[in-house]
Amino acid sequence: MALCGWWLIHFLIFTSCSAHDFFTSIGHMTDLLFTEKDLVTSLKDYIRAEESKLEQIKKWADKLDVLSAAATQDPEGFLGHPVNAFKLMKRLNTEWGELESLVLTDVSDVFISNLTIQRQYFPNDDDQTGAAKALMRLQDTYQLDTNAISTGELPGSSSTSSAWSTLTVDDCYDLGKVVYSEADYYHTELWMAQALRQLDQGETSRAVDAVTVLDYLSYSVYQQGELERALEFTRRLLDLDPTHQRANGNLKYFEYQLAKQKKVEKVEEKEEESKVRQRRESKDDYLPERKKYEQLCRGQGIKLTPRRQSRLFCRYYDNNRHPRYVIGPVQQEDEWDSPHIVRYHNIVSEKDMEKVKELAKPRGALQHRETAVTVISSISPTWAGVKGHIRGDIRSAWLGAYEHPVVDKINQLIEDVTGLNVKTAEDLQVANYGLGGQYEPHFDFGRKDEPDAFEELGTGNRIATWLLYMTDVQAGGATVFTDIGAAVKPKKGTAVFWYNLYPSGEGDYRTRHAACPVLLGNKWVSNKWIHERGQEFRRRCSLNETD
Repeated sequence: MALCGWWLIHFLIFTSCSAHDFFTSIGHMTDLLFTEKDLVTSLKDYIRAEESKLEQIKKWADKLDVLSAAATQDPEGFLGHPVNAFKLMKRLNTEWGELESLVLTDVSDVFISNLTIQRQYFPNDDDQTGAAKALMRLQDTYQLDTNAISTGELPGSSSTSSAWSTLTVDDCYDLGKVVYSEADYYHTELWMAQALRQLDQGETSRAVDAVTVLDYLSYSVYQQGELERALEFTRRLLDLDPTHQRANGNLKYFEYQLAKQKKVEKVEEKEEESKVRQRRESKDDYLPERKKYEQLCRGQGIKLTPRRQSRLFCRYYDNNRHPRYVIGPVQQEDEWDSPHIVRYHNIVSEKDMEKVKELAKPRGALQHRETAVTVISSISPTWAGVKGHIRGDIRSAWLGAYEHPVVDKINQLIEDVTGLNVKTAEDLQVANYGLGGQYEPHFDFGRKDEPDAFEELGTGNRIATWLLYMTDVQAGGATVFTDIGAAVKPKKGTAVFWYNLYPSGEGDYRTRHAACPVLLGNKWVSNKWIHERGQEFRRRCSLNETD
């Protein structure tokens, strides 16, 4: 199937946002924090106004309480005084009416007006569901225990930040309900069990009780084929609520099914147990590459042997005595030997990186959760029969050299360091990763079965990739190469560079790579895809497919 033209893709990136896309990059979600802060201030103003109104009413009531108590002891004597008789008429005719007006005064107008204005920027149900799915993705990728997530004790987090990052019973229950609605019974069980655990530990909830949680638990484990556990949860539910109609019906059904199952021969039973274990270990059909990808994201399975390690060096690099770097060479470090992946340290200043982020923020287009990577790369590979995917949300913007001197400066830097012509390269792409945002494994270059990948650009294939990390990331967010078993961790101010094509022009399939989801922190990157055209005298062609 012919791929979309690059400029059409470029257009789609900038027109894919909706008014409610706030489950998105960390950079854009900070706006929501300040919106919420303003609303809290407005709410406090409303509370003070209500308290002031109630204080006036209370003073008036206290004064009348004392007066009424004295007056009713000797009504005739009290009213015998003309002033008291006049004031009674005045109170009933005027002052009670004024009190009524005070009681009916709505001091919430300002707060409600502010809330109504801000509500248009609030996340919607899809955003909340997306955020819940992102948590599950982080849980699976980094093999996190539900209790670790619930207590906020994530790898790389401090005790101070964890105190503000805990999940209540209601939060765990809501997470379980979200994945239950997606028929994800594996995660439903995990999060309903966590909600039940917190209830058993004495945590209280106004919205959910153990009976409701056990109802979800019994059904979710039944759907995974575990009849005995389903029966166990159902019996516990009935101990708490013997009249529960659905549980009573399920009890009989589970007992019948369990008795039936026990009649099955031992061999078949073992086969079924094996299938159940497989279902529990994974809610999806995990392909070998995906397992490898997640292992690399966790820092496991990296194929850096002592022999390979011995080939990696750090050096001061001047790119063959380039005039800019003869006196002040750059720091270059080998990240991998074959294919050769290098990292340049302290390559872009803090000031310039902040300017790039500033330029990108207001124009960053949202690339939605569960979206094909073809939105930004028309040459993405397949994974499980479909094109590579973005999962979670990523905000990206494209910056041309003409837009600001800093962008032009970075482009020149890339050309000077790599020795490649960047005039035919694509614009600088800047991306900020959202909650659970990741790129699944893909190639940057166009493959043989995609000959028209960059036809409209007229600049040939993507010969090389330059990836600049503009933030440190506390946990997660690595760039992993699934074919060779390499993992490159984000480090602020450093850039990673590799060739996507052999000198022969053939694609180097070892460069298949992915971006792991950010577990903790904020990830900003910018990348430059450099094309073949213009490199004829800068990287000589060769028929040998070697680095």
